[in-house]
Amino acid sequence: MKSEYLVKMANEIAAFYDGTDPNAVALVTEHIKKYWEPRMITAFVTHLKAGGAGFTPTARAVAEKLAA
Repeated sequence: MKSEYLVKMANEIAAFYDGTDPNAVALVTEHIKKYWEPRMITAFVTHLKAGGAGFTPTARAVAEKLAA
C-alpha cells in the first residue's frame, strides 16, 4: 500500500476529529486500530520512521503513538 494514500487517509480522519473533539489524537488512534488492517498500520508507522512527510500534526501524533 502506498504511504501517500495512508497519509491522505490519516490526515482526512484527523481533520474530521480535530474539528469535533479535543481528544482528537486518541480518537484517530482508536479509529485506525479498529478499521485499518495491520499491514496498513505497519506501513503508516514505517512512513513516520522514514521522515513522515505530509503528516498533519494530529496524524503525526497518531503515528508516533502507534509506533510506541
